[in-house]
Amino acid sequence: MTSFEETETEETVTCLHMTFYHPYQEEKMMFRCLNFCKREQVRADEVAKFGRDSNICRYSLLDTRVSRIQFALQFYRRLHSSEYCFEIKNLSKRTKLTVNQTELGYLNKIDLPWKCTICFGDYQILAEIQEGESVDYFETHLHLAEAPILQERSLPSLQPVPESGISSSTFLCQDKSPTEMDENEPC
Repeated sequence: MTSFEETETEETVTCLHMTFYHPYQEEKMMFRCLNFCKREQVRADEVAKFGRDSNICRYSLLDTRVSRIQFALQFYRRLHSSEYCFEIKNLSKRTKLTVNQTELGYLNKIDLPWKCTICFGDYQILAEIQEGESVDYFETHLHLAEAPILQERSLPSLQPVPESGISSSTFLCQDKSPTEMDENEPC
């Protein structure tokens, strides 16, 4: 047998990619303790905690509005399955946590979807799970977003419609039909 035949099969590792955003991240630098763009191994039996207290939390957010422990992620294997998953638990008594549109109060937990947005306060985190086979550890790979992860959708202003059913704004727009212009003509 050659050494190639004797080497163990390389197992893949589950990786949780997390992209962070806060509107004041450049001024307040709340993410300066996070290790971006480098994969980090976490033991499978360890709970990955996020919050303000660096003595308790593996991932520290330097912001007084963040709870000492904001939330935790637990890696686990589904019962009677080979599938590995994460669950997320809100550990903040003050702030609700949303995962996609599911709101979690204090001590509420749910399975983390394979791709989701985690929000609390002004924080937005895009989480994406890359599946693997390792039972001993998983990896985290943190990224910093330059733009909001969730774009606020501006809704049209709701103006009351008179009982006649015809809005006054309909009349205002009648004279403003599109006009054709030659690109060489001065405005």
